Amino acid sequence: MPANDLKFWLALLRTPGVGCRTFLRLLQGHAPEQLFKESRTALSALGLNDKSIEFIRAPDWSQVDSDLLWLESPHQGVISITDPAYPVLLKEISDPPPLLFFRGESAILNLPQIAMVGSRNPSTLGRETALSFAKSLANTGFVITSGLALGIDAASHEGALLVNGLTIAVAGTGLDRVYPACNKALATRISETGVLVSEFPPGTTAKANHFPRRNRIISGLSMGLLVVEAAKQSGSLITARMALEQNREVFAIPGSIHNPLARGCNALIREGAKLVETSQDILEELGQYNQQDAITTPSLSQSMLDLEQQTLLNLIMFSPTSVDKLVESTGQSVEVISSMLLVMELQGYIESMPGGCYTRIK
Repeated sequence: MPANDLKFWLALLRTPGVGCRTFLRLLQGHAPEQLFKESRTALSALGLNDKSIEFIRAPDWSQVDSDLLWLESPHQGVISITDPAYPVLLKEISDPPPLLFFRGESAILNLPQIAMVGSRNPSTLGRETALSFAKSLANTGFVITSGLALGIDAASHEGALLVNGLTIAVAGTGLDRVYPACNKALATRISETGVLVSEFPPGTTAKANHFPRRNRIISGLSMGLLVVEAAKQSGSLITARMALEQNREVFAIPGSIHNPLARGCNALIREGAKLVETSQDILEELGQYNQQDAITTPSLSQSMLDLEQQTLLNLIMFSPTSVDKLVESTGQSVEVISSMLLVMELQGYIESMPGGCYTRIK
């Protein structure tokens, strides 16, 4: 889009009181440039409030100039909803963003994608599961799309990168900043081979109401959404419901009824999400299963534990199991049990939990 036209799109995007739906409604009868030439009466007749009209009559062009300056940098750009390069699936949702800013390879946005979301504070098992699924799905050719958040999001991006796969990070801020800041290095790696996208112009800071808006883009870009680990009340469940509204497939990994981080996934499954145990389940549902790429469950025959340790491990659940319970079940002393637990924790079979409990992770 020529800069002379683009500046009016950018100005309309920054107009107070003009969200996605209003922007798209205005586009049905006007090019953005025309709106900035209309009279106050004509703008009022279009349903715009006084604050919106004041801005359109006297735009803050300095903000637009800053946006245009950001867009001049290599591998940074913006795609309008009228551009043939605009993601096809995203255009189908009820409120697609009129403008989509990107940093990286924008062509990736139209490749087949699986979205992966989950807890910001996952268990060790949840993080490893996200990493494994992302690696497997990326190996089949799917782009892994997530939200650059801590926890499951970051592990999903990492999994794709580990196998030289492609990944898309959808941000809830302008792309001149990274939230959370600790994921800055990850964002840079993603932009080098994948792409970061946002509907928010440069300079936009993180705000609570931005993240539900970001989530609809995560699901809207994708063929299906996988929820790896989520509490009963979480943003991941909001994303899943958005995916259902967008007619996307929703997948969830089940967990123990005693694990609070599994309750969201279990609830989704009760509501009709597809239960997933391996990547095969997703690929078969989407008609793209490849036997070689499926995740397999670790085999106990590969265990590095001796018989006594393995017997103890079999008593530890994938939900918190107390040391007292293990002492009672085995008849061994606390000291002996504690020694074996330490070995198993160091070898990555279990994870210590608050209250003197342990959880099995493989």
